[in-house]
Amino acid sequence: VGRDWLAGLGASIVQENLVGAPHLVSGVAPDGAVLGWAATRPFDKAELELLHDVARFAAAPLAVLAARSTLSAVLETYLGRRSAAQVLAGRLRREPGETIRAALLFADLRGFTELSEAAVPNEVIAALDSWFDRVAGAVHAFGGEVLKFIGDGVLAIFPIGERDAAAACDAALRAVAAARAGMDHLDRIRAAQGLPPLPFGTALHVGEMLWGNIGTADRLDFTAIGRAVNLVSRLEGLCRPLGRTVLLSDAFAAETTQPLVPLGEHRLRGIAAPCAVFALPE
Repeated sequence: VGRDWLAGLGASIVQENLVGAPHLVSGVAPDGAVLGWAATRPFDKAELELLHDVARFAAAPLAVLAARSTLSAVLETYLGRRSAAQVLAGRLRREPGETIRAALLFADLRGFTELSEAAVPNEVIAALDSWFDRVAGAVHAFGGEVLKFIGDGVLAIFPIGERDAAAACDAALRAVAAARAGMDHLDRIRAAQGLPPLPFGTALHVGEMLWGNIGTADRLDFTAIGRAVNLVSRLEGLCRPLGRTVLLSDAFAAETTQPLVPLGEHRLRGIAAPCAVFALPE
């Protein structure tokens, strides 16, 4: 690919050197980084020796860049973009962290314990992966970020900052609509395979949370805590008794112009004040 790109620049000569080795790469895909040079005339002997030296001495700095790129990719895979950036910046101690104001989304599969008991482990893992693909994919598609996978649950945020609260809530609602469509499609596939559907509940809220390191001196976890996190997770627990797939808090409802169905005030476990709950029209 690199050779073709260089040749596409209109160069008549393309020279490639294997990083860390003083010899020319000739027609064999190397197992390592390659530096490519484009020229309008052939290189003379002195120039070739100079390019060989450049490739040889570029090994150390390129190795550092490659290692950092790999570390960044690994951290983002396991921690998410926001947490990975904090770790790469050197946040490796227990500390309060940052306060984030965001639209929060908490989604959870229903009947997962029964599914785990009735299905073999491989089927359970496949179901979880399919579920996470739909909900996390929808979150990322609309500018949100998954903070935590908690068992079969997902905690995600749509930060308020560059966009206002109304825009963040609108993005969260779009993500919910996309996730529901994806799960409807998945359930049809599972039905054709003789597998049960995967019902789920989703709650939406707006508020502040603390995002930072907690744990022991030698084992840390980036996690979100605060009243907003507690409320959105408790609100999702009302989905089954209220017979709804999506529930919204009064704080979230105040930031959207979408038509909603009021379901009255409800007590949430561990939350002192009752919460006015809303649902999407079916």
